[in-house]
Amino acid sequence: CDEVAQAAGRGHTPMLVGEDGAYRGYAVLADRVRPSSRAAIAALHEAGIRHTVMLTGDNAATARTIADAAGIDAVHADLMPAQKVEIVRQLLAEYGAVGMVGDGVNDAPALATATVGIAMGAGTAQALETADVALLGNDLGKLAYAVRLAQHALRTVRFNIALSIGIKLFFLALVLLGYGSLWLAVLADVGAALVVTLNGMRLLRWRGA
Repeated sequence: CDEVAQAAGRGHTPMLVGEDGAYRGYAVLADRVRPSSRAAIAALHEAGIRHTVMLTGDNAATARTIADAAGIDAVHADLMPAQKVEIVRQLLAEYGAVGMVGDGVNDAPALATATVGIAMGAGTAQALETADVALLGNDLGKLAYAVRLAQHALRTVRFNIALSIGIKLFFLALVLLGYGSLWLAVLADVGAALVVTLNGMRLLRWRGA
């Protein structure tokens, strides 16, 4: 009937109810988007994630409704597991690096294909085993935190490399100028190691500020 078609068009899942072969009515089911989901997607964009995409086996109307509510940029619906893998490959070719978040058996192949596979902590065993990262619980807000932590860690590594090379070049210059000694060499080696180690340990206290 028209009401059922309208419900399906709004992204709901209608269920027809019958008794003894006779139609009695219908019920409508709808997926509810968590209030934190939109904030989590916005936080990902703020963290530098350029493009968010939903890959789902749900019908297009339902997927579009959820994506709009969550603030997701693009949607691919009615997908089989192999189709999810193909789209991930296309995204890899376009963007170079792709993080895939999933929690079901159907997500496992795409998780393995992505640059980084991220499984929700309450997901299936197959998803958890395939993924590179497992988020405890189902808090999508932790995704943005993980991205920012990874970015901060990468900056720290690059700084440590530059600092270590800089210290050694400084002491090398002293040697070339005739001020070198065994103790200076030891100081350059041990000192550089201590400095970069202590700087790296700052990551243990990082809380996303």
